[in-house]
Amino acid sequence: MMTHVVLTARIVKISLTGSVLSLSMLIAGCATDRLDLAPASYTEPWAPEANASVGSGNFSVPPNPLVAELAPPPTIKSDRAYSLPELIDIAQSQNPDTRIAWQQARQAALAVGMGEAIFLPIISASVIGGYQSTTTPLPYAIGGDKDLKTSGSAVVPALALQWLIFDFGQRSALLDAAKQTSYAANVTFNGMHQKLIYDVTRSYFQYGAAQTQRQIAEQTLKNSLKIQDAAEERRKNGIATTVEVALAQQQVAQSELRRVMAKGSERDAYQALLGAMGVSPSLDMKVGYAEDRALPNGISAPTEKMIRLALSQRPDVLASYAAVEAAKAGIKATEADFLPKVYLAGAVAGGDGRFDIQGLPGISQQTSSSSILVGVSVPLYDGGIRAARVKEAESRAAVAAEGFKKTQDLAVREIVVAADTLRSALESNQAALNLVKTSFITYDAALESYRNGVGTITVVNEAANGLLNAQQMSTDAHAASLVAAANLAFVMGKMTNTSESLALLH
Repeated sequence: MMTHVVLTARIVKISLTGSVLSLSMLIAGCATDRLDLAPASYTEPWAPEANASVGSGNFSVPPNPLVAELAPPPTIKSDRAYSLPELIDIAQSQNPDTRIAWQQARQAALAVGMGEAIFLPIISASVIGGYQSTTTPLPYAIGGDKDLKTSGSAVVPALALQWLIFDFGQRSALLDAAKQTSYAANVTFNGMHQKLIYDVTRSYFQYGAAQTQRQIAEQTLKNSLKIQDAAEERRKNGIATTVEVALAQQQVAQSELRRVMAKGSERDAYQALLGAMGVSPSLDMKVGYAEDRALPNGISAPTEKMIRLALSQRPDVLASYAAVEAAKAGIKATEADFLPKVYLAGAVAGGDGRFDIQGLPGISQQTSSSSILVGVSVPLYDGGIRAARVKEAESRAAVAAEGFKKTQDLAVREIVVAADTLRSALESNQAALNLVKTSFITYDAALESYRNGVGTITVVNEAANGLLNAQQMSTDAHAASLVAAANLAFVMGKMTNTSESLALLH
């Protein structure tokens, strides 16, 4: 009978082993079965369903309605025209760049909080419980039972404490680095708003210039029609020839083409403004452009004091300097790896167990324990990993320092170039205004002379084209002056509101 029991146990063990091996092979085979999720061939299009039929060479992707849901547009009143400050307010609330920068600043602030938390102990609670039941075949039946059954259960709750008491300033260095990173994220957030104000301001001025160009093109078309009327009137009187009338009609056609092109440029500038604001390109709103004020003849060059003040408040320069300080703190943190660490550990645990044997009274046991440890960890040898980390941190600090110098030089160059650009734009604006005045006189005189039978149609057309070019150059110079003023305010770190760019012109 003993042999029968042992043989039965071996058969059960072999069957269990075979079942485990079969299950393992089945699971291993499932991994390669998921190749059906990929395209069947590198030349055939992929389809979401394995049995779906797609046309040969049709590599279209099935639509997903979820990705087509757009954010709701801002509330726009159709009966009013929005000024530049109002456009900036809309952009600051709608442009995703501001929300991204805000979340990044929040992440950096949370990193500071986590850096402060590492000074505190870590307390954790755990509970371990289990139950075990065994059945052992007996060589002989006892009281009709052929198996001996036993069972046991236990529950062990525990409370553990871990606390790094002293680490020679490593945590403080990491906290300093986190604070510098948070400061950089905060000034970058303000810098993002400054850039947004500048982008909207620049696009606003360019859109206003496009509006003016369209109005000039429309007025030029009216002037061309006046010339055509004068030519036809002269032909009726027998003074003008057919060629003169044809030239006048050609001038009208050219003016109409310029009007159409100016209208298209205006639409492009409007889309650029919406893009700078970060709103939907299908948004329909009226923009009130009223920046036709007189501009000064020139500005003085920025002094060294002004440049130093600009460097001290430019977000990119401040963020670059904070990166240098964070890199220096990183060196201190890596150097602390060479020094020992003192830690405290403690635990409180209890246990409640029970053991039962078939046919015998159960055995219960309750235990409890507590411990507290103070330890010192001293690094001895790690194959030079810590030394390499220090060298790496020093290299990062050197890169950050060179990056800061580069940012400084670039900022100074941007300020000087922006001031020169503004000075040139103002001079061009003044010259363009003088050109417009003389072009108006020339056009009026040429048209009046032609009406009186003195001038020629060629002179009138040249005067009209000259007036158009002068007006366009004046509009471009005026807008370029405003954009250059906004750019100078931006590179000096002064683009904090809408009035700073215009204040630099006075």
